Amino acid sequence: MTAPLAPTARLVTAMFAGSGVLHLVRPQIFEPIVPRALPAHRELVLASGVAEIACAAGLLAPRTRRVAGIASAALLLTVLPANVQMALDAQRAVQRRGWTPQREVMRTGTLLRLPLQAPLVRAAWRAGR
Repeated sequence: MTAPLAPTARLVTAMFAGSGVLHLVRPQIFEPIVPRALPAHRELVLASGVAEIACAAGLLAPRTRRVAGIASAALLLTVLPANVQMALDAQRAVQRRGWTPQREVMRTGTLLRLPLQAPLVRAAWRAGR
């Protein structure tokens, strides 16, 4: 008998499922954070949404949990450049357009999110165990 998902693994699964659906339903939200050097922003956003949903589904199924944990960690590493792009854009917005409370919240939030990637990658990796 396979052990049920640990609480952290359930959180990772829910995060991937929710984010994946959002990528498919509202891709325009994510297109601006795709690094400019990459082509086909809409297609990359949609592909990442499908990948997130696949990772979530894989974590739910005991037979695919191990490979889904590895894939989930890899996916988080793959989208790290988009998170960096978002932080850079938020910083530039404050510099170019001036400080506002909304821009500061966005700048601070995107900067604080970057160091959270490491524990998220670790949690995704462990979710496959």
